[in-house]
Amino acid sequence: MPAERGATMFIGAQVSLYPMSSHFVDIITAGLDALRPYTDDLKIETDDMSTLMVGAPEPLLDAVRDLFAASAKRPEHVTMHVTLSRGCPGEPDDTSCRCDTLEQAQHQPLAERQDLAAQAVREAPVLGVEIDVQFSLYVMGAGNHMDEILGCIDFLKSSGTFLKSKNFCTRLRGDAGAVFETLRQAFLRFGPAEGHVTIDLTASANSPSRG
Repeated sequence: MPAERGATMFIGAQVSLYPMSSHFVDIITAGLDALRPYTDDLKIETDDMSTLMVGAPEPLLDAVRDLFAASAKRPEHVTMHVTLSRGCPGEPDDTSCRCDTLEQAQHQPLAERQDLAAQAVREAPVLGVEIDVQFSLYVMGAGNHMDEILGCIDFLKSSGTFLKSKNFCTRLRGDAGAVFETLRQAFLRFGPAEGHVTIDLTASANSPSRG
């Protein structure tokens, strides 16, 4: 059944931060402190392995972005692994996960969604933190999923954050604001609005072997 305006699903991110430093506690704490502005909008649970964030994709992706940007402002090399998921049939719908963009996307042709995604990246805030990301988009189900993935790749190549294609993933580089907006648009505008879509990503900053 197509998602209706105001309908809910489960949208969340499982996030793990890996500082390459003996000061890892301070770096992780700085990242977690950046989540404080989002505690009213997101369900946030942290344990010794990762932090789970559940909620609407606007504050969700902003929170993931700010967590990494706060850690990456230090000089140490830091990486982050994130699994993003929306519409998982194994999770109960959550009323905090409302998203108008998904409802609108199911009525828009691919070219229009690509244009809207590119515009959002152009309007992204500049955070002054240069990062690298590699990620893979997974559109679950049959049908035209390859059309959606190829359409997303075309958007990425024109996004201004595209670095190169790799086996099984795409590499992005740029300011954290633009890179995470690129990820948000890939997550929301490609794949069925009512379907299960995931992104697996690794972010890196301050790498001594950056290529």
